[in-house]
Amino acid sequence: MGKKGKKEKKGKGAEKTAAKMEKKVSRRAKKEEEDLEALIAEFQSLDAKKTQVIESSCPPPSPRLNGSLSAHPEKDELILFGGEYFNGQKTYLYNELYVYNIRKNNWSKVEIPNPPPRRCAHQAAVVPTAGGQLWVFGGEFASPNGEQFYHYKDLWVLHLATKTWEQIKAPGGPSGRSGHRMVACKRQLIVFGGFHESARDYIYYNDVYAFNLDSFTWSKLAPSGIAPAPRSGCQMATTPEGNVIIYGGYSKQRIKKDVDKGTLHTDMFLLKTEGAGKEEDKWAWSRLNPSGVKPTPRSGFSVAVGPNSRSLLFGGVHDEEEEESIEGDFFNDVYFYDMGKNRWFPGQLKGPKSEKRKRRRGRQAEAEGAGDEEMEKRPPQGPVEIVKEVVAEDGTVMTIKQVISGPAEEKEKSESEEEEEDGASGQQVEPCPRSNAMLAVKHGVLYVYGGMFEVGDRQFTLSDLYSIDLHKMEEWKVLVEMDPKAQEWLEESESDEEEDDTEGAEGGEEEEESSEEESEDEGGEEQHPSVEHEEKPADYLSRTEQYWIKLARSNMGPDAKEKKVVKVAHAMAKTFYEESV
Repeated sequence: MGKKGKKEKKGKGAEKTAAKMEKKVSRRAKKEEEDLEALIAEFQSLDAKKTQVIESSCPPPSPRLNGSLSAHPEKDELILFGGEYFNGQKTYLYNELYVYNIRKNNWSKVEIPNPPPRRCAHQAAVVPTAGGQLWVFGGEFASPNGEQFYHYKDLWVLHLATKTWEQIKAPGGPSGRSGHRMVACKRQLIVFGGFHESARDYIYYNDVYAFNLDSFTWSKLAPSGIAPAPRSGCQMATTPEGNVIIYGGYSKQRIKKDVDKGTLHTDMFLLKTEGAGKEEDKWAWSRLNPSGVKPTPRSGFSVAVGPNSRSLLFGGVHDEEEEESIEGDFFNDVYFYDMGKNRWFPGQLKGPKSEKRKRRRGRQAEAEGAGDEEMEKRPPQGPVEIVKEVVAEDGTVMTIKQVISGPAEEKEKSESEEEEEDGASGQQVEPCPRSNAMLAVKHGVLYVYGGMFEVGDRQFTLSDLYSIDLHKMEEWKVLVEMDPKAQEWLEESESDEEEDDTEGAEGGEEEEESSEEESEDEGGEEQHPSVEHEEKPADYLSRTEQYWIKLARSNMGPDAKEKKVVKVAHAMAKTFYEESV
């Protein structure tokens, strides 16, 4: 048998194995999903009581991750839908719809009758048809204890002009899944990958489906060539020519009983079509070998498409898997992929214009010959400083902003230039490192909302909002600061497991209020070292040093020098001590 025949046989064998695994997962998941369907139906009956559209101004949305943030195609607005929040004991799912007005810098909540059920890890895509449509597919619902999952396979459209939700019931679509990716491509929605998980089993996908926006029909694509390995959470973007690019993602496989091995994918593929966007088009997979500086391996990164045919990637986490635990390094960097040049490069802040001009005086010949991309090629340099610590309602300290000093290249300046800039340049503010944030791009400006990071066993879920002009790449702007009072973390206890499941799974304002009441009733069990007012600062620092070092290292990243980490940790602890006293 020739090489081609062997490849085809191997491919068919892999398909059979995947089909068997899907049946196995489906059987075991069926019972779980039946239990959760009743809970979902109860929530939908509550939503059905809403009979009219109510739009009202509101504070920024509560902390969440794995929702969707989409730019309105006609208005200067961002649309936030769904997401999840975990407080240490319960998982909360949302189906709320929020609108952020870019010009006014304010939020409004839009209550629309018969919305999709609560979910997270879904996908949303916007098309400009009929005043704008927001299409939502798939995602998952979790039981309050986070041990059972329901994976949606439903398709919804929000008509933005009339503010009405509509469920599109079309056969032949993808199976239930979350962590998949979906993009609008010509007059189609293209869905790729994702995963389905039950309490004991899981399966990752690499299939491709297309939904025709004219005929409202699904079709499963059968591209030629070697497809990407099954994965979830990848980057997916549409090129100006109507092709689709896939990068990275995450998958895991069972290597022996109760032992799973995760894989961070760093490969890249092109899904190319030959035709005018019709169902009968022929599609083909091919592997891409981009030049430039690729992102470091990670999962949980967020993606968007920026100006000048560049897709971008923000944040994420690289987990170091030990036998007993997982330690994660979180990121807040931006990487661009130039679709036309097939090239990656890291985005670097250039600093305000006044700073750039002074920098040119010292190195005029070099700077004039360097373009924007050369600026972006240089990786961020310099130490990381802490600009602000805030204390959550339960007393835990969080670093919400991150401050970095100017690039190391400034050492080349003359002493007079350094003195001139000392008072003018200031320090640059960036979003703190995080994963599973929500991104949107409007008018060439990137918006980053929410997400999460971890310190030890505790998860911090964010609700801040940052923006940066992708044309200039000068500085991040803080549009909404993190509210420390929105943070809570409850330790697991046996009594909590016996509580009513409905209360925990209820999304929105009511359960947030009940959660705050619960945290008050807990008796104030603190997650951070307590401060005795009688002790001295030096005693406090020595007693809690390891806690603060761990927190500082989480914020500063894996490349920070140990001496600097210790110095920042002591500064954080001292500030917290002084504020508490």
